[in-house]
Amino acid sequence: MERLSLSGTNPLQHMRVLQFSVLLFSVAFVFSCENPAELPQKEGVGGKYYGGTFRFMSSEKVQKLFPLASNDIYAQRLNAQIFETLLSLDSKTLEVKPCLASSYQVNEDATCFTFKIRKGVQFHEDACFNGKKRFLTAEDIKFTLEMACSPSMHNDITDILVTHIVGGDLFYLKTNNKHILKGIPGIRVLDTYTLEIRLNESFRSFDKILTNITLGIFPKEAFNQYSENIGLHPVGTGPFMYNSISDKQITLKRNPTYWRTDDLGNKLPFLDQVVMTYAQNKRSEIMAFRNKEIDLVLEIPVDEIQNILGSLKDAQAGKNVTHRVESHPGMKVSFLSFDCRSKEFSDVRVRRAFHLVLDRKRIVESWLSGEGWATQNGFVPNIAGFHAANVRVDPLSPTRARTLMAESGYTKTKKFPSLDLYVNAKKGSAQHKMCLGIVAQLKSTLGISLRIQLCTYKEWEKAVSSGKAKIWRSGWVADYPGADNFLGLFYSGKLRSDKKIVNEFHFQNEQFNSLFEEAAREGDPDKREALFIACDQLIVNEVPAIPILTDDVLIMINARVRDFYTNSMEVLDFSSIFIKEPRR
Repeated sequence: MERLSLSGTNPLQHMRVLQFSVLLFSVAFVFSCENPAELPQKEGVGGKYYGGTFRFMSSEKVQKLFPLASNDIYAQRLNAQIFETLLSLDSKTLEVKPCLASSYQVNEDATCFTFKIRKGVQFHEDACFNGKKRFLTAEDIKFTLEMACSPSMHNDITDILVTHIVGGDLFYLKTNNKHILKGIPGIRVLDTYTLEIRLNESFRSFDKILTNITLGIFPKEAFNQYSENIGLHPVGTGPFMYNSISDKQITLKRNPTYWRTDDLGNKLPFLDQVVMTYAQNKRSEIMAFRNKEIDLVLEIPVDEIQNILGSLKDAQAGKNVTHRVESHPGMKVSFLSFDCRSKEFSDVRVRRAFHLVLDRKRIVESWLSGEGWATQNGFVPNIAGFHAANVRVDPLSPTRARTLMAESGYTKTKKFPSLDLYVNAKKGSAQHKMCLGIVAQLKSTLGISLRIQLCTYKEWEKAVSSGKAKIWRSGWVADYPGADNFLGLFYSGKLRSDKKIVNEFHFQNEQFNSLFEEAAREGDPDKREALFIACDQLIVNEVPAIPILTDDVLIMINARVRDFYTNSMEVLDFSSIFIKEPRR
């Protein structure tokens, strides 16, 4: 999930596939003096190797590692290596598969899910266990899911589960940080390795929700012992364990008791370490890759491709690193958001006027040099099981937009106020350029002045949640491949019993809520799609947000890194990759 700081358009419609290999003169990998020395590698079965350090960079600081408190993509990339979920998505097919659950069953109307918990899974060794080995049980799943439904100060994802599970609402209302009730009646431990979850009503996508890394399983002992500092003491069951954190980097180390093996019987993971450092900007990240200081670059700007490859002279001098570039249609969207309760944007005519003048295709072509796909339909990308072309969008019309602004009270004598547009991005980034295009178009067509406020994710989050931001740039990377994962952003039903509104747009529409709830219950795929199409059409009509573009997942990986896979959801799994230097 890029909550955001990322990007997004209509990837499957165009199917831009940009897969190519670039083989240049390679040199041995050399680490900087700050990095620990590599241990000798050991060969496994099938030509795979144990040992080595995998390095990558983040554009945002990660200050804590705790699933329930990490709803941004930067922390999730590390949490996905430390923690595991009850179910997971296959990295290639994106289909739900067992993870910490060895199997599960769903009743006919999708109101009861029964899980068999995998035996022999050990939590990371940690002081909270007093030197004892600690194995996963159904009680750990129950504890984690109940904490995900609590109002704990460490829980930022209450709305994911609390409305669905029987008794979740009451648990949320009656629980506080000092006193946890006996539990949620809808989550029952049937025996040591069997868990049952009962829902208030049918919800066909509930198993997909359980693949979200924000629901990574953690033990009660760690939560109780570390309390307010739990984010600095992550304890999970994943392939890597927390090692250290500083202002410069976060280091994970191999989990020697990890339960999984690969298809050849090799015990996972292969790597000794995963190290994440911080990039000042995309150019510095790319240069670090060229200098062989990191192994991976995410979100490659199209206009930097030449800088990445370098000149023939550089190649002949051995200054380039042998690498490959991979691309997948991205399951993400970048959009302009409004605070629908604010006096500036409470009138839907103003929001529609903005929508009628933003030429998204020109933004992509003129401001982003063709990087991304301009959205043509609604908010949901054209993903499997959802035909976005069925959502109708009005053509651009500056004349009609000016009429709507006048009808809402804004004229030549009473101008629309100048506002700050909050953008969590670095100067010169694709996100920044997109917003420069938005600002220019609004100024030239409607005479509206917006001031771009570049900020960190945390600053952006604070401005949006406090109501200080009236308009902002945001984005979403799918947690799972489904229209509901995108449309759920606009749902304003009883996700939290004491707060009617939980979506960041403060958008309330009872018709939308009703359609969304009906779609969640619907078992017939075609009928469910029709209901989601109707939901998306409402978003287009009411305009709580304007989708601008989607883009491809474009990554660059050092050729020495083997068996690395990514997908449309930018899932990063380091458990099965290994290091093997390419032949010179």
